[in-house]
Amino acid sequence: MNMGRLLPALAIVATLAAPAAQAKDWTKVVIATEGAYMPYNGHSPDGKLIGFEIDLGNNLCGRLKITCRWVSQDWDGIIPGLNAGKYDAIMDGMSITAKREQVIAFSQPYTRSPTTFAVEKDGPLANMPDTGKRVSLDDKAATEAMVQALTPALKGKIVGVQVATIQDDLLNTYFKSICTIRTYKITEEHDLDLEAGRVDAVLASTSYFVSTLARPGGDQLKLAGPLITGGLLGKGTGIGFRKSDPELRAMFDKALGEALADGTVKKLSVQWFKTDISPQS
Repeated sequence: MNMGRLLPALAIVATLAAPAAQAKDWTKVVIATEGAYMPYNGHSPDGKLIGFEIDLGNNLCGRLKITCRWVSQDWDGIIPGLNAGKYDAIMDGMSITAKREQVIAFSQPYTRSPTTFAVEKDGPLANMPDTGKRVSLDDKAATEAMVQALTPALKGKIVGVQVATIQDDLLNTYFKSICTIRTYKITEEHDLDLEAGRVDAVLASTSYFVSTLARPGGDQLKLAGPLITGGLLGKGTGIGFRKSDPELRAMFDKALGEALADGTVKKLSVQWFKTDISPQS
């Protein structure tokens, strides 16, 4: 699933009617994560939640001297669950986008990484145009040039993507009439289909693909195409909160600012992603 993902409009509209939470003394906080989006979050063989966000979240809770409990929640219901009061915060590789900010509040970002394609090394898209070139969707001319360059390569191809993500939105905005978009509930499923040749490419964040390339069979894959940022892809990954809990957001934002300033986020980023994807890098 990256680091960067977008809920369907219907789910977003439904959450707008969520009841406001009463002011609370935040000594105990429940944090939701998918547990299926490594290296951000996942499960160890014994079922324990692990990953970059688990370590970061525990560090922040320690700084705040509060008790935090983690719960697993499917991606496509994670924002509605927050606004329904099932938990108090979200740490799940969630990108800060204008559409999401209509529904929930965010901390400052703790990671930023571009979006790109993963393909088979010997597959039809191994030599995709603009590989490694940085393209911001905020630059209209550069975006149009990217779409024009990728159209011949993607025409008639099948591209996998996790449902309700910013990458799903990107494909539907710029390439819907060009390629077949195949959506998956979790990112591991599109990785398996790519390795089996059932899709020609998958689209996700470069930070997520760290785990894809490291898994058995990942040595037969490569990253290809442009490194895409900006626009509908958002401002980076942040912690999500109910809008009715500004004091909780302020608490975590202060702790996150300290973790960014003292190098903790960078250290954890290098540990889990093998590179620094903190927003200050």
